[in-house]
Amino acid sequence: MPGKKLSNDEAADFLGVKSNTLEVWRTKKKGPKYSKIGSRVLYDINDLEEYFTSRSVHTKDTAPQLRSGK
Repeated sequence: MPGKKLSNDEAADFLGVKSNTLEVWRTKKKGPKYSKIGSRVLYDINDLEEYFTSRSVHTKDTAPQLRSGK
């Protein structure tokens, strides 16, 4: 289900990056999905959350523990 739409600046705040970073990512076809309506760029909050989650890095403490087959 579509969520709240955020402007470029709001999306940048959500992700913890500068708004210019999102602009650069768009020109390089990187970053989260976005919609363009006229000259406005909008991000769906659900897409931002998915993008953020997909960048999670598992550390030793959070990675699933494998058991040996003894």
